[in-house]
Amino acid sequence: MKWLVVILVLGVFMISSAATAQENSPESREQRVARLAKIYEPREYVGTNGIALKYRLLKPFQYRAGKKYPLVVLLHGAGERGDDNLQQLVHAASDFADEKRREKYPCYVLVPQCPNNKKWSEVDWSQETSDQPETASDSMQSVKELMDDMVENAGIDTSRIYITGLSMGGYGTWDAIARYPNFFGAAAPVCGGGDPKLVKLYAKLPIWCFHGEADSVVKVIRSREMVEALQQVGSSIKYTEYPGVQHDSWTATYSNPEFYEWLFAQRKPAN
Repeated sequence: MKWLVVILVLGVFMISSAATAQENSPESREQRVARLAKIYEPREYVGTNGIALKYRLLKPFQYRAGKKYPLVVLLHGAGERGDDNLQQLVHAASDFADEKRREKYPCYVLVPQCPNNKKWSEVDWSQETSDQPETASDSMQSVKELMDDMVENAGIDTSRIYITGLSMGGYGTWDAIARYPNFFGAAAPVCGGGDPKLVKLYAKLPIWCFHGEADSVVKVIRSREMVEALQQVGSSIKYTEYPGVQHDSWTATYSNPEFYEWLFAQRKPAN
């Protein structure tokens, strides 16, 4: 079938190896969050909507004033919502904070925390398709304003602003690139979904989409329909569907060195 562009180099071995490594790790969820809290700086941003957005920021390795760096925006899933400015570090943040990876790909990593009972994109996750809401959610609006603030006041390479997210954050990733199609250099939605009617807006954007074939939380059809719609408008989207994998398609994704090689090689496409 046309939508099924499975990147086999990851393979079942990588998935099982990543899962085994996680299971065998002596580090608990609480210990991992505590460790990362020492690396990612706690901050807060209050935008035009008056709502305080808590976030964590990882600065570029061996930061040098005057140099322009890529910005990675990492959107967490529904289970990490809150106001402690900690739980959003549970998934993927550890992968971006790997010392060797930071040295190889110096960048800012922005990890905002969505408040309880809010979403990055106000859609029904249980549906097999959905329309994008007319207006951005309060949380997405705040994230965009924060990114704009960093572009103005930090050393950001505006051709290399990347967005990725898992589950609810995958929905947020699709939402963001449709709302701000000329802002990003690349996107990597993981087990999320978007509005396939809007794909022409970002057909030239480098995208790598990921989903577990057996996902019962966010149906795999959500990614498949986006991939098919993008292929129909000439996009060169990459798609990895993990055979037999359920909702956790992020462990294998963010632990894969090829993902980072691809991501940091991308630049904002010419209009």
